[in-house]
Amino acid sequence: MKHPITLGIVCMGRDSFDTGIAAELYAETKRGIQAVENVRWIVAEELIRETEEAEATAARFLSEGVDGVVLLSGTFHLGHLALVFQRRIDAPKLLWGFNELPYNGGKIRLNTVCAINLNASNLYKAGCDSYVCHVGDSIDEAWIDAVRIRAALRGARFGVLGSRAHGFFNLTPDELALFGEAGVMADYFDLREGYEQPVSEEELAESGARIKELFACGELNETQMKKTARLVCSLRRFMETNRLDAAALRCWPEFANQYGIAPCAAMSVLQAEGRILACEGDLQGAMSMLALRAAGAESPYLADLSQIDFENNFALMWHCGVAPANLWDGVSERSLDSYFAGGRGVTAGFVMKSGPVHILRIDTARGKTRLFSQAGEAYPMKKLLKGTYAKVVFEKDTRALIELVTSSGVAHHAALAYGAYAQVIQRFARVMQWELIA
Repeated sequence: MKHPITLGIVCMGRDSFDTGIAAELYAETKRGIQAVENVRWIVAEELIRETEEAEATAARFLSEGVDGVVLLSGTFHLGHLALVFQRRIDAPKLLWGFNELPYNGGKIRLNTVCAINLNASNLYKAGCDSYVCHVGDSIDEAWIDAVRIRAALRGARFGVLGSRAHGFFNLTPDELALFGEAGVMADYFDLREGYEQPVSEEELAESGARIKELFACGELNETQMKKTARLVCSLRRFMETNRLDAAALRCWPEFANQYGIAPCAAMSVLQAEGRILACEGDLQGAMSMLALRAAGAESPYLADLSQIDFENNFALMWHCGVAPANLWDGVSERSLDSYFAGGRGVTAGFVMKSGPVHILRIDTARGKTRLFSQAGEAYPMKKLLKGTYAKVVFEKDTRALIELVTSSGVAHHAALAYGAYAQVIQRFARVMQWELIA
């Protein structure tokens, strides 16, 4: 399910053009946008022509707490109008215009492209670069999804259990920059809070039964099984008690030593329930996962670009065994293994399903926030190693891909999700004014 947002929409016009047909097109638009998933629309019912009308509408939008504003040019119009909304409302703007209609008596009827050009020029020269322009008879849903991501990040509660993993300096975020740019704040918790929550015997039994339904558990002993079942319940309660939308967990090196097993398998179960849990204390990894979920992705998770096969042009997206259990390919054995952390790992093991995938990394470097974004396709493969993994052929050639990753210093974690999100991420980069690495 896509993240719910509130959008304002207004149609602007000038009577020297065909405002009658523009009003008819706008009426169709108002009906059509109601089908867009999880959007509450605040609608200016009539065409706006004058500055005073724009001021009143902007005040209404502001009072309704809109997450973004659609500035629809029904016809060419005064340049004041878009600037009024920009001055009053600090939220993303979509500059949208209808396709031009057939000429009527040798006259351009709408002239919407020129109106978009006027508005874009005014906003750019006023120092605003975050607007998105769109010409077409239906709304730009990629922009809507970009606004969802922005709203989800600004409204989310993030938690970090422990800190980043030992030696992973490149995962250290600039937290105040993230707050200034995206409204993101994280609360920090002692690692023990993740595994010391109270758990009833009934919860423990239900959790253990669920794990046995999902996985082949023959490699685990009874203690490992009980600890895994208990950790599922404890981490779930920890997130619920602290009302966390996403959490990043320092899953090694201390976790297995302190608790007795690593948390990977428990995280696999919880992520299959729809929770956002990032490995290795990676806050920006958690942000990346939440971003993809806001755009409608099911069960995004954190993976490493672990292997490149230049000859066959594929990459192995692997992690030690934490992928959501519901991303299983349905063919390989879905197992719990203890190869990791000196035999105390308890990690999930399976090949992930085939289909279109996207990887995204929100990443900070040299004082800038960047978005690493790549589309690809996951293909079937045999279960040849421990952990959870997918064989992915990316749209970019593998040699070019590894050169892009390493030359730009992108961190070694990326959120992976099934589906096509390249255009959404491009729009999101524009909205946030973050560098796009693609």
